[in-house]
Amino acid sequence: MTDTTSAPEVVRERRPFWRRRSWQAAGGLALLLAALVVFMLWSLPLGRALEPLQNPTLVLVTADGKPFARRGSYKEQPVDVTRLPKYVPGAFVAIEDRRFYSHWGIDLRALTRALQRNVQAGGVQEGGSTITQQLAKNAFLTNQRSLRRKAQEALIALYLEARLSKDEILSRYLSTVYFGDGVFGLRAAARHYFDKTPQTLSIGEAAMLAGMVKAPSRLAPTENLPAARERAEVVLATMVDTGVITQAQARGAQNVRVREGREKLPVGSYFADWVSPQARRAFEAAYGEVKVPTTLDSVLQDRAEEIVRSALQRHGGYLHASQAALVAMRPDGRVLAMVGGDDYKTSQFNRVTDAERQPGSAFKLFVYQAALRQGQTPDSLVLDAPVTIADWSPKNHEGRYANREIHLRNAFAGSSNVAAARLAQQVGRGAIIKAAEDMGVHSKFPPDLTLALGTAPSTLLDMTAAYAAVAGGRYPVTPYGVIQARVPAPRALPAKEREGLLDLLRAAVVFGTANGGNVSQYAYGKTGTTQDYRDALYLGFVGDMVIGVWVGNDDNSPMNGVAGAGLPSEIWREFARFAMSKGVVRVNGKQIGLPPPPPPVEEIAPEEAPAEGEAPLEAAATPGPAQPAPTAPAPPQPAAPQPVQPPF
Repeated sequence: MTDTTSAPEVVRERRPFWRRRSWQAAGGLALLLAALVVFMLWSLPLGRALEPLQNPTLVLVTADGKPFARRGSYKEQPVDVTRLPKYVPGAFVAIEDRRFYSHWGIDLRALTRALQRNVQAGGVQEGGSTITQQLAKNAFLTNQRSLRRKAQEALIALYLEARLSKDEILSRYLSTVYFGDGVFGLRAAARHYFDKTPQTLSIGEAAMLAGMVKAPSRLAPTENLPAARERAEVVLATMVDTGVITQAQARGAQNVRVREGREKLPVGSYFADWVSPQARRAFEAAYGEVKVPTTLDSVLQDRAEEIVRSALQRHGGYLHASQAALVAMRPDGRVLAMVGGDDYKTSQFNRVTDAERQPGSAFKLFVYQAALRQGQTPDSLVLDAPVTIADWSPKNHEGRYANREIHLRNAFAGSSNVAAARLAQQVGRGAIIKAAEDMGVHSKFPPDLTLALGTAPSTLLDMTAAYAAVAGGRYPVTPYGVIQARVPAPRALPAKEREGLLDLLRAAVVFGTANGGNVSQYAYGKTGTTQDYRDALYLGFVGDMVIGVWVGNDDNSPMNGVAGAGLPSEIWREFARFAMSKGVVRVNGKQIGLPPPPPPVEEIAPEEAPAEGEAPLEAAATPGPAQPAPTAPAPPQPAAPQPVQPPF
């Protein structure tokens, strides 16, 4: 019997296209990649080498017109090699790329020679990059050494050769190449090292500049003239060998003299470091040097540096106080002087702007401000007696208490810790933080009421700006150092609130811990001292001059009894008196000078002291040559407090 069942039909799976036509797929992919490369190259900004640097040279100028610092890189207008003497571009071609006019961006002969010498030397001794490749790297790539970057460099070089003429490539190269000292481009280098234009360079000068390209920092004539001259002789010999100049011209081109065309200025200072970001935001990129007018007063700045340095030299040793900082500003935030430490050359760390330290009792201003906002006045009463809040028991200096209610005015003037703690308990932690932040002080505030005694770290600049807000009656104050800088518009401080704060600050100067700053009837201030005398501050203003001073150690080690009423008060007083003597302090638009010497004033002892394990507390100055011992305390309740006048 015949089996009529048919066999199952075999169905073959269809292979993917890329397997069936692998050669076609590979070709298509290659074309796609080639098109992508061509597109990327064609879209390269060819004019980038001719553009100004993103970080142009900024010459910072004081308010009275004196340059005091230079920041950023220096680049002038591009050069055109067709308008230069033949020996100028010839020097660079001779020493950097002899076959420049005959290759297509990559010199295989030079690459082979460099590879052989590097193998023999066991390291990179010679490069084979052409001028076109160097332009590709300078304009479009980084200095990173890698095979990937070299491949990109070669690809861009071929593209540049296809798009530009040799003269255009050389012009862009000479306009971009680095010459040391932060100088980019031939025009800037000619000005910087010889005070000339590229058209007026001599053969020897051109040779010296061409020789620098190999190692700009090491061969800069301003840093190592003998090495620069030695390298220039090599370039001159190469120029003779390539026919750019004759042997006689080479002999006459030796002994080049350097004549710098730009005034020597320091790169940095505490103020320059702080103000540079503001300057870069205010001024766009440009060729040459951009002069930036700042708010710095050169006379005040010089004197501030002298005062800080001298004070530390006189007293820093036996007081174990190694650093100090000072900032002076107008009530609108215009910074006039800034001393960020004892010596900028030794340490560039700016203790005005960057050091976050506890302000101690100087922070009490915000505690009392919160109380004023809740309806209290300087005549309101607060109990000055031992207190315990949760597990915290703040103490006054030497355990002295009035043991009765006293006016807020007297509590602030004597810097009573227990009064501040009780007041903080009344107004609440949130109200204190709100007052501080309104005045521009932002910090990691502690979660308890110890913040009333200044345990929240902040910078001297922020604290001084907060006191400036009281002086000017507008808050918050944004410190600035560039005249064109835009700062947020502040709000008006309520008149009653400001009058109360002025009353308190004046009381501290007249009969309180800040008495050392009583240089004028228009002086207002507050001291601050932290736990174990690790920080000491004096903050205040006289007329329209707001000054903040800090003294301490970078390692946060304790000082020998230095309180805000001691060395900081001395520095503050000396600077304030100098400013008044120069006629730059005003009240209601009128200059105020130094008053006649006052009769001896009986000095009081501060009513607070740091206690072991406690938050920062205000302390009296340690007796010594810089800090005379306090005598009798001020009366706790003046019979008739004098009204306080606003500073202006």
